[in-house]
Amino acid sequence: MKEKELKFLISQGEGYNIEFKEKFSASIAKDICAFANSSGGRILLGVTDCGKIKGINITNRLKSQIIDLTRNFDPKLNISLNRVGNVLIINVPEGKNKPYSVKGKFFVRYGANSQQLTRDEIKDFFISEGCLNFDEKPNPDFNMKEDFNAEAFKIFLRRSGITGRIRRINLLKNLGLFSNGNLKNAGVLLFCKKATKFFPNATIMCVVFQGKTKYKILDSKEFDSDLYSNYENAMQYIISKLNTEYIIRGGPREEILEIPEDALREALLNAIAHRDYFMSGHIQVNIFLDRIEIVNPGGLVKGLSLEDLGKISRPRNHLLFSLMQRMDLVEKAGTGIMRIRESMKKYRLKPPIIEPHETWFSISFIRPDLQTESYEQRMANVPENVPENVPKRLAQIITIMRANRNITVPRLARMFMVSEKTIKRDIKKLKEQGRIKRVGSAKGGYWEVLESR
Repeated sequence: MKEKELKFLISQGEGYNIEFKEKFSASIAKDICAFANSSGGRILLGVTDCGKIKGINITNRLKSQIIDLTRNFDPKLNISLNRVGNVLIINVPEGKNKPYSVKGKFFVRYGANSQQLTRDEIKDFFISEGCLNFDEKPNPDFNMKEDFNAEAFKIFLRRSGITGRIRRINLLKNLGLFSNGNLKNAGVLLFCKKATKFFPNATIMCVVFQGKTKYKILDSKEFDSDLYSNYENAMQYIISKLNTEYIIRGGPREEILEIPEDALREALLNAIAHRDYFMSGHIQVNIFLDRIEIVNPGGLVKGLSLEDLGKISRPRNHLLFSLMQRMDLVEKAGTGIMRIRESMKKYRLKPPIIEPHETWFSISFIRPDLQTESYEQRMANVPENVPENVPKRLAQIITIMRANRNITVPRLARMFMVSEKTIKRDIKKLKEQGRIKRVGSAKGGYWEVLESR
C-alpha cells in the first residue's frame, strides 16, 4: 500500500471494515477476531479516532506481539502486516474456519464497533455458519422403546434396499444415527410416531383458499407423523385438491393431473430436506384458485445463489439428506429444481416461480385454466420442438386459434418460448395478411380465423 492509498482509507473514516488505533494494546485481539468472524478488514495502528496520523514506533517486537495474539485464537488465524511510513496496517482476512474466539470469547463487527456475542448470539452464529447441524444433534428426549415407529423403519429399509439380519440398534449406529446413546434428530424425524412431540415445527400444513387470496380458508390439514408419512400424506392431500383430466385414446383412460405430479413431489421433498429445522415455522402448502405455493423456513444455504439452483448440491441437513437419498427420494447431484422446470416445460406450463428470502424459501406453480387450455390442447397444438422458422410459427398460431379462440398473447408466448413482443408481431402479420381478426375488445373478445386466401 502506498501513502496515497493510506490517506484515502483514512478519509473514509472508521467503519465495518476499517478500525483506527492510536497505539497498540492486547485488546486489539478482539478487533482482529471481529473482522475474521465478519467480512475481514484493516486495523490502522498509529491513527487517532478522528483520523489524524500520529504514527507509532514500528519494531520487530511489535510485529511479533501482534502475530502472537492470533496464534492464541481458536482456531488459529493468519494475518498480514504492512507498513506505510510510521503507520502499521494489520490486514485481517475473512476467516475460512469461522467462528473464531479469543480467550473463549467470540466477537463480530457491528458497524464501526467490535462487539462480544451473547450466548444466544453465539448459537445463532454457529448455525448461520453451518457449524451446528440440527439433524446431527443427539436427542435425549427420544425413547427407543416408547417413541420408535417400527412401521416407518420398515419402510426405510424397503426403500433403501437394506436386507439381511442385523440388530436394529447396530444398523442405526452404522448409519451414523446414534451418538452418546441417543438417536440423532435425523433419526427422530424419520422414525418417530409423532413429530410434534419433539419438534412442534416439524409438520406440513396444507391449506386450500377460496379464490386467489388468503381471505377465506375452505379446508386445511396438518401432518405431524414421521417424515415419510408426512410427505406421502401431504402429497395425497394436494393431489385430491387439484383437477384431473381424463383422456381416452382407444385404450384405458389416462388421468392427467393439472400440475405434473413429479414436479410437486420434487418441490415438497426439497422443502423437507432443505428447510431450517432450527426455525419455528412449519412447511406450508397454500392451494389457491390460480396457483400452488410450497414455502419452507430457511432461505438459501450460505454460499448458494439463485443461479446455482439446479446446478449445485449444497444441503443444509447433510445427514437427513443422505438418508433421504438412500430412500431414493432425492438426488445428490442437486438437479431437483432442474427436473421441476423440465416437468413444467413438458406440460407446456409456465416455469415455477422461485423466491428465496433470508428466512424462507418459496416455489409456486401457476395452475392452468383447463376450460380454455387443456392438456390435450397444449400437447396437440404445439409440436415437441417448435421450429424457429417464422412462417411455420404463424401457421401454428392459426391452428391454435382455431382450437381455442380465447387464447391470450402471454399463453402463446409461453407455448412457443418466445417473448410476448414476438407474438404480437406475428399476430400483426396475420392480421395484415387477412388471416385472422379480433372480434370484440382486447379483454372480452376472441380470435376469428378467416378463410385462407
